[in-house]
Amino acid sequence: MNTNMNFRLFTPTELLFGCGKLNDLGDRALPGKKALLLISSGRSVRTTGTLDRVVAQLDRAHVAHVLCANVHENPTKEVVTEAAAVAREHGCDFVLALGGGAVLDAAKAVAAMATNPGDLWDYVHGGTGKGMPLQRPGLPIVTIATTSGTGSEINCWGVISNRETNEKIGFGRPELNPVLAIVDPELMRTVPAAYTAYQGFDALFHNTEAMISRFVNVLSETVALSAIERIARYLPRAVKNGDDLEARTGVAYGSTIAGLTMQLTSVTAEHSMEHAMSAYHYDLPHGAGLVMISNEFYRFFIERHACDAQFVKMARAMGMPDADEPEDFLTALAELQRTCGVADLKMSDYGIAREECDALARNARETMGGLFAANPCEMTHDDCRTIFERAYR
Repeated sequence: MNTNMNFRLFTPTELLFGCGKLNDLGDRALPGKKALLLISSGRSVRTTGTLDRVVAQLDRAHVAHVLCANVHENPTKEVVTEAAAVAREHGCDFVLALGGGAVLDAAKAVAAMATNPGDLWDYVHGGTGKGMPLQRPGLPIVTIATTSGTGSEINCWGVISNRETNEKIGFGRPELNPVLAIVDPELMRTVPAAYTAYQGFDALFHNTEAMISRFVNVLSETVALSAIERIARYLPRAVKNGDDLEARTGVAYGSTIAGLTMQLTSVTAEHSMEHAMSAYHYDLPHGAGLVMISNEFYRFFIERHACDAQFVKMARAMGMPDADEPEDFLTALAELQRTCGVADLKMSDYGIAREECDALARNARETMGGLFAANPCEMTHDDCRTIFERAYR
């Protein structure tokens, strides 16, 4: 597998990364005078004081805001519609997304639908989406990440669910890249251990999928390997002790860099497959679903020797300097899952039945089939179903 020397880099986002960077928000030139302050329907940013700190920074910048607290895990198009209506009703001229992956993902769709007519699925590519171009530019976006997982604080993508059709599909346009992103690891100290692990593996797989993608290039490989190395080194520490800021910073780096990696390359069918799982089972955390299928997903390509050198490089980055076989990656991955306490995750624990494997494989291809094209070798419907079956517990 040859590493491509051609790539396109589009990074319009100003990134403030590091402990204490939230304190710089009030000094920035923000893209408007009235923010739709988008947060989750939970209470974490309230109880930790993060919401109050952000509001104080907006006041310091002389920027008004309207609070919208309706985003839940695996956000739906209804959530997007509601938030966009709030933005229009109150004359908000930009979106400030404060939260984890669900909030950051939803922000892209909210910004688009605040200025465009119709239904979000009019503009979604894949599945039952109509794939129409946006008629008007979306609102500018500012992101403040409170978890490490999606990397969507610095890219134009978000994943939205349509519960009527059991579809979970990526939505985005280059013009929806945030103009400013703040990644402050101090905001992540209270994330529970289990979710730290789930989100950390989501970040890991963004990078490992880019590494095996047939579209990997010299730059995406370089940044992906640096992210993989730091996630593998620091995620067990962050899971064990959330107050370990060195560990939180290392994982946050790996997650944010994944946002850049995905801009440069693409994830693969692993993400299509998990989106099918959580499209039917809404309480399944995305990262947990990825862990459940990961070993068998990567084993599929290792057995076919699709990109042996890439797996060896990743194994070395994950703490096996003497790795010389692609199977060493599976060993490193299993050990990381064990030390982070996620090795025993089961699909059946979230209500998934073995009989669903065929339907999940079909959904993965019908809703996000484009990601199958990034795989390093062909994966048929039967192959996809078999991976689900082999991973099932």
